[in-house]
Amino acid sequence: MSQSDFKDARRPSQAENQTVLKSEIPLKERFFRYFQHEITALQEQMDRLADTSLVGGERTDATDHCLAGIARLSNEVKDAASYIPTYDQRIYAEAIKALQDKLSETRAAVEPRPKFSFKTKKNASAVSLADAAQLAVEGRRRIPGYSSPGASSSVSSSAGQTPNYPSTPLNEPDRQLQPRAEIAPTSIPEMEFGNSSEKPTGERSNPFAATSVSSVSVNNHYGLHIMLPASGSTATVPASITSLRHCVVDMSIPTADGKPYASLAVKGVKESLLVCGQIDGPAHITGVEHSIIVVTCRQFRMHNCADVDVYLSSSSNPIIEDCTNIRFGRIPRVYALDHDCPDSQDRWNQVEDFKWIKPEPSPNWSLISQEDAVPEQVWAEIVPGGPGWSLDDILRAINIVKP
Repeated sequence: MSQSDFKDARRPSQAENQTVLKSEIPLKERFFRYFQHEITALQEQMDRLADTSLVGGERTDATDHCLAGIARLSNEVKDAASYIPTYDQRIYAEAIKALQDKLSETRAAVEPRPKFSFKTKKNASAVSLADAAQLAVEGRRRIPGYSSPGASSSVSSSAGQTPNYPSTPLNEPDRQLQPRAEIAPTSIPEMEFGNSSEKPTGERSNPFAATSVSSVSVNNHYGLHIMLPASGSTATVPASITSLRHCVVDMSIPTADGKPYASLAVKGVKESLLVCGQIDGPAHITGVEHSIIVVTCRQFRMHNCADVDVYLSSSSNPIIEDCTNIRFGRIPRVYALDHDCPDSQDRWNQVEDFKWIKPEPSPNWSLISQEDAVPEQVWAEIVPGGPGWSLDDILRAINIVKP
């Protein structure tokens, strides 16, 4: 069955809304298509490693993701040995070996080289930064400049210290969520600055004006309505949302003028609304429960999620794995842009469940009915927030929090 055979299909029921009539395709052919898709996706991930920031362990995490994908694909070839011919198994094994070799070459090519530096022996009589600070303090107090042996200095060097900043690096272990008071919808989320060793102090400036932003992160929040302003993205950078509960996050405004995020990673989100904006590459959604996601992307992949509504525009078939009760709907008009893919090319409802190989339709996903869909008026007037609309009002309006 060619792609054009079902190009503009819109399936009214769950029994009819599966992308491919699986009973018509042999298992080995279905696995071949799946394997080809996974190989392509892994190669694209490797090609992006060189452009992935080193800050916060992002490149390490991306490399680990590639390694895990190769290992998983190898195990799936072994699991499928009962219905895959021996010759095909050898072909798959060679392809996996080629992937492993490519990853090794890519890692060697993008690995940062150590900087050359001259090493000199430390001068025992040199004055350290801490000593200089101590001398300055004692000089102001009109105390002789040299402290007595054994006396401890109360002034330490600030050269190695970094001011406290609420941002959490991308791959830092999740901390326990602490309830925070609700703030106005114009609150500025935490962001990660990848090319600067100094983080902002307690005085809040406009961080989005910085040209050195290498990624956008919203991490570890409870009970907040977070909206990125128009200056929240000055270039195509990766975005991540992790460890949220009972929140509304709107990252769509910076991408409305043709500056999409390079990729999106969402992990560990509960009871929240995520308006993710435009994504130029893949969107990886992991461990999300009882939430709503709005996103436009090239590739959509969802893992280990439950009870999630996805309002989607995608130029490729969405993929789910190990998910239950996932519903898909068309992107709301208020978030659709002129340069989005036309309806005839939008694959938002051509969902593939990679963990469901039976010929029957997958019970793990369905389309959002018109009665259950969030009304366009709610997206346009209530979700953006404003005077009179609290966080709970918004979550109730989209049925995440029950009245």
